[in-house]
Amino acid sequence: MEPATSTEPASDPAVCSIKVVCRIRPLNDAEERSGSQFILKNINEDSLNCGGKTFNFDKVFHPKTGQEKVYVETARQIVKDVLSGYNGTIFAYGQTSSGKTHTMEGVLDDGERMGIIPRIVTDIFQHILSMDEHLEFHIKVSYFEIYMDKIRDLLDVTKSNLVVHEDKNKVPYVKGVTERFVTSPEDVMEVIEEGKENRHVSVTNMNEHSSRSHSVFLIDVRQENLKTQKKLSGKLYLVDLAGSEKVSKTGAEGNTLDEAKNINKSLSALGNVIAALAEGTKSHVPYRDSKLTRILQESLGGNARTTIITCVSPASYNETETKTTLLFGQRAKTIKNVVVVNEELTADEWRRLYEKERDKASKYKLYIHKLETELNRWRSGDKVGKDEQVSLVQLASLTASTTSLPDAPASTSAMPSLSALNETASRSSATAPSGGQLPGLQAAGEVEVTAESKDAFEKERAEMYRQLDEKDEELSAQAQTLNEMREQLLEKQQELLQARRDMETQQMDLLRATKDCDASKTEAKEVMQALEELAVSFDDKKRQVDQKVAEIDELSADVSANRAALAQASAELQQSHTIAQNQRQRTVELLTNITTEISDIGSILSTSSAANPYQIPLPFSMDAAAKSEKLEEEFMVTKLHMSRLKSDIRNLVQKLTSLESTQTDSHKKFDEVQKELSDAKLRLDQSDLKLKSMNDHIRSHDEKKLQLEQQIDSLNEELSRLQTQEQLTSHQSADKHSSAVEAKVRESELKKTVDTQMQLQREQHQKQVNALREEIHQKEAAMEQLRDAGEKTALAKDQLQKEFDRLKVEEAEKSNKLQEFINQRDLAEQAKQDLKGMEEAVTKELQQLYNLRRLFVDELQNRMKKSLVHSQHVSQQQNKENATPKDLLAELTADDDLESGGSMAQKQKVSFLENNLEQLTKIHKQLVRDNADLRCEIPKLEKRIRSTMERVKTLETALKDAREVAVRDRQRYSYEVERIKEAVRQKNIQRRGHVPQIAKAIRGGQQQPSQNPDAVPKVAKMSDSDISSGLKSRAAASALGAAGSSSVLQGSSSSSSLKAQERQPLIPKQDPK
Repeated sequence: MEPATSTEPASDPAVCSIKVVCRIRPLNDAEERSGSQFILKNINEDSLNCGGKTFNFDKVFHPKTGQEKVYVETARQIVKDVLSGYNGTIFAYGQTSSGKTHTMEGVLDDGERMGIIPRIVTDIFQHILSMDEHLEFHIKVSYFEIYMDKIRDLLDVTKSNLVVHEDKNKVPYVKGVTERFVTSPEDVMEVIEEGKENRHVSVTNMNEHSSRSHSVFLIDVRQENLKTQKKLSGKLYLVDLAGSEKVSKTGAEGNTLDEAKNINKSLSALGNVIAALAEGTKSHVPYRDSKLTRILQESLGGNARTTIITCVSPASYNETETKTTLLFGQRAKTIKNVVVVNEELTADEWRRLYEKERDKASKYKLYIHKLETELNRWRSGDKVGKDEQVSLVQLASLTASTTSLPDAPASTSAMPSLSALNETASRSSATAPSGGQLPGLQAAGEVEVTAESKDAFEKERAEMYRQLDEKDEELSAQAQTLNEMREQLLEKQQELLQARRDMETQQMDLLRATKDCDASKTEAKEVMQALEELAVSFDDKKRQVDQKVAEIDELSADVSANRAALAQASAELQQSHTIAQNQRQRTVELLTNITTEISDIGSILSTSSAANPYQIPLPFSMDAAAKSEKLEEEFMVTKLHMSRLKSDIRNLVQKLTSLESTQTDSHKKFDEVQKELSDAKLRLDQSDLKLKSMNDHIRSHDEKKLQLEQQIDSLNEELSRLQTQEQLTSHQSADKHSSAVEAKVRESELKKTVDTQMQLQREQHQKQVNALREEIHQKEAAMEQLRDAGEKTALAKDQLQKEFDRLKVEEAEKSNKLQEFINQRDLAEQAKQDLKGMEEAVTKELQQLYNLRRLFVDELQNRMKKSLVHSQHVSQQQNKENATPKDLLAELTADDDLESGGSMAQKQKVSFLENNLEQLTKIHKQLVRDNADLRCEIPKLEKRIRSTMERVKTLETALKDAREVAVRDRQRYSYEVERIKEAVRQKNIQRRGHVPQIAKAIRGGQQQPSQNPDAVPKVAKMSDSDISSGLKSRAAASALGAAGSSSVLQGSSSSSSLKAQERQPLIPKQDPK
């Protein structure tokens, strides 16, 4: 008996070749820039020439051929074949960047550039809508890819390693792949877009969007004729193969290199299968070498109409790959497929098939019975004439009227087969004395079969039967052993696969641990390097301080050594004091002007109530300042205030700009949230008002219906009463001439009949009234449920509003904390800038001090030289001239006064310089300490900023997840609305137009839609706008409330909603009109 998926008896399997077409893409910009030549020549409709060799195909497309023409020539016929019950396959083959994905998918939202997949989807639904209205279709799609020799579900990324199994008819299929029921081309496009987002794509030197996996888009179409109960099914495989790659051209490395290896391996396995099928002499076809060839087993040499599109590059740079692709297509063109209609036979067809086989068996039984009779006659020595001998020609003339004949034995030991009987007859004839012929073939009566030969023949036949039984038992035992060994082999293979998976997991863990260890080592090295740098910088600073101390000691030694020489230069120092006094007066004036300007700027920046932080006190007058030795300190303080003022002004401007932008963004976000909340409230109020008006409308209709039914009952009673009276009057007029007794009997019978009819009508009316009351009760219960649902929605809305307010408060707190962190960072930057300015000022002052020291030493040396010369000259004059003692004493006294005055001024200058140097040293040390403290604070602040940014990202992720949950809730609500609409359509099925139904199957374990007819009319009068507005308000409320939920609740809700979405099939969106 044939399987359920076999064809009708009238339809025979058809042999067809694989259709192979060739598409040539134009030269791209890179090939034109590199100077590649167009190597393909003599391009005709069905042939082309490459490298001096001609390749023939079913169709050849030029580089300028559009997507529409490619679809019409290659794929349009397959749509009709699939809807007729055949399997179909279309896949593109070629090297990388040859246009395979462009041919199969193209641009989905462009009418001219869309590929085969979107066009074939649209064409399928157009054909369905143009077919008979009694056909019901079930269409489901699945989308998966073969990545790194693993089957990965593109509609559910958690299924990353699916397996290929075989059904009862030895047809391979992918177990556990996600299947989506679709009812329109838009649904299919959504599935394709969802799958494309999860597909592996990367960039290589030859292709900017290189597919790193083989993708398979499967469309399963099942149809049923509601009149004849005839069922057909067809599968359409749309395959986009990844291109073969040469690593030297693509520049693949790392993970991309591993992907290229697996792609080339699977394409090599595909080429081996094509070569084995093309030769036709090999008994084994290596389908199991790759999961790709395993899935395409029915498409290559099996039950499918297959079309291969070979995509080639015409550039001379890719000449080798182009020749290989053309040779692949030419080999594939020689493969033959045997296609049959995938039809599920009905009960009547199975019955007819059974009766046909039963008649055939009866004919064979009669034929065997006649053969046994003829054989027995031959064995008994009778001669059978040619007219009496049974032949195969007589089998066709036999009829099924052989049920009266005795049945042949059923067992193998009692009824040998026809071949066994022929072998036995030939062996017995070989042992006969006539030299190879049966005695019955000789002249009648010449030779008689002896009893001994009969016994020997019987023994030999029994021995053969016994040996045959032993062989059968051995075969069955070996078959059982073979099955056990196969099961053990499968178990071992599964254990091996599990061990390999465990080993891969352990290797991944080891690699992860190694990476973590390397990262830790790198961090430790960085920390050590930072410590070393700090130590080196500390040593440098210490060395510099020691050098400065040594220099100071040298300076003090020089000063003490030169004090004697300074006494002799008092006169010239007096002049320098005068010049310095004038310069100090000018400096004091300049300093006074600068401090006045700084105070004015500080008063402008500070508020009226706050003190001026930039007010610089001047505790000296112009004359006192000219004589003060602290002028340099005041000048340095002024410089520090200037640098601080600049940095404060700069930071103030930056903060003002950032605050203005932040305030504008926050106002925009707040306005948007308030607008969305008001829209949600308005939609909810509108839905409540519409629900109330609909309930009132339903209640008024129910009252009208009750009144009309009461009127109908009264009218029916009146009508039955009038009919009864009419019958009584007619009978009375007819029986006037009859006897009075007969009239009374007839009258009593009529009354009984009338009473019985009235009683039946009363009971029927009572039943109808009870049914209507039950229906009213059910409607009221449904209304209560709707009210409860509305109250729950209101409660959910309030809860969502509270949660939204809480989230706003939290967002304000987080923004305040973030602003504090930003202020701290600004303070750190300001401190850095201040420190830098102070360092520059100290450096300038040290340089100025060094210059003064050098000038001072030079001046002292010059003056010492002059004083020595002058002293020698004076001594010579004293020797020459005679001076009085009084004059000499006065001169010595004047010299002593000058010497003592010069030495005191010099001591004051040196002490002033020493004090300044000590202060500068202290300031430098303090700045170094402050700088070190700020550098220590920088990592902490950066860590806080990173934690803040991570928290912001976490909140953004939570908001995104909440929006996804809201979208899924909206889809679930739309599913409920569509389910209600479908129930209404089923109630109003008589008004449906003459179009075929695109139905969907309800899978096991899924909650069935409500079949309560009483609940349907309550929602049947709702318009689409009312339902959509209510759903939008509920979805908005769900989105606002879901943003504050914890990550654990989000994970559970998202997983449960995803599972529910997988279990719930899509509802047909067909218009009932």
